[in-house]
Amino acid sequence: MPYKRQEKLLLASLAGAKFTHIMDFMVMMPLGPLLMKTLDISAQQFGFLVASYTISAGVAVLLSALFIDKLPRRKTLLIVYLGFMLGTLVCGMSNSYITLVLARMLTGIFGGVLNALILSTVGDTFPIEKRAGAMGVVMSAFSAAAALGVPFGIYLASLGDWNWPFFVIVILSLPLWFGIYFFVPKKEKIEESVAQLTKSSGAYFEVFTRVLRNKNQLTALGMSLALVLGQFMIIPYLSPYMVANIGFSQIQLVYIYLCGGLSTLVTGPIIGRLADKYGHKKLFLIFAAFSAIPLLLITHLPAVSMSLALLATTTFFIFISGRIIPSTTMVVSSVESKYRAGFVSINTAMQQFSAGLAATISGSIVTEIAVQDSTVKAISGYHFVGYLAVGLTVIAMILGSRLKAVK
Repeated sequence: MPYKRQEKLLLASLAGAKFTHIMDFMVMMPLGPLLMKTLDISAQQFGFLVASYTISAGVAVLLSALFIDKLPRRKTLLIVYLGFMLGTLVCGMSNSYITLVLARMLTGIFGGVLNALILSTVGDTFPIEKRAGAMGVVMSAFSAAAALGVPFGIYLASLGDWNWPFFVIVILSLPLWFGIYFFVPKKEKIEESVAQLTKSSGAYFEVFTRVLRNKNQLTALGMSLALVLGQFMIIPYLSPYMVANIGFSQIQLVYIYLCGGLSTLVTGPIIGRLADKYGHKKLFLIFAAFSAIPLLLITHLPAVSMSLALLATTTFFIFISGRIIPSTTMVVSSVESKYRAGFVSINTAMQQFSAGLAATISGSIVTEIAVQDSTVKAISGYHFVGYLAVGLTVIAMILGSRLKAVK
């Protein structure tokens, strides 16, 4: 069923807002070497800088579930997106490590809630026969941010300084804010009665006890957390490792995210169709098993040519994306429809916490060592992070093999 003009403009605004949100988070990874040098911070401090965003986002998502359904969707979305823009602006204006950490925490608070509101708005405004397609358009913002937004941010940083990508995100967000103002319907589709909404906070706390009593849901959470822990131990130090140990320049980091983002734009929909055809669990186990190869390869890579390094990083993007698509479907399918929203909220918050924990753990393992005749310090201990990531992948595979889909 084709989209109407109003629906296309709405989708463009929501997808654009998600693009700026994902870009704001992802741009920190390739900016790692520049931030460590400019702000004179260690690898451990950079790990905490990344973790501060995800931890604050997780807390915000968890707390917002208590009351967010009581608020008008469009007005809340506009306020939260404005807060996200303010936080990103403060990031660009920061001139010290402490102020940047505080700015990242502020941005994370609004960014975590923004993501949940965008997906909820799609569900509110698109009928069931169009909803999956609309959700696919909005979710494609992740690959677009990796393929286009991050390289552009790195390019801007190479011309000026690390602050510029944040200013550009704010500039891009302004017209999208007005797009949300004009194209998100003003009249909310509210299914619950006022009495039900009044009881929503109490029902929310019941979600925790329901999960703790349900072995299948605990298994789904365990699998999801193991996957996130493994991959977010690797990602924050990918760029510093490529610069310090492989010999990439700051501007050449663009190619990593360009190749990885474009490849997942192509492979993602294919993997989704294969999972629907041959089974989500089977595809997850296959991609999880094969993801061990790029996990070990990335963290053990010696000084090789750029083409070989890009082959390794692109393979990493493809297989990590390949295991996320079926595993997410498995997690969503592990709970009855009437309890799904609360469970997915808990899972989202736990993923944010585990991503922050992962960056902190890898930051305590990875160290910098001086290299003779070089001003750049090499990254040491990254191979231990690779072993941990593979171990967590094995745990996720064991849990995933026991996970059952609820009819």
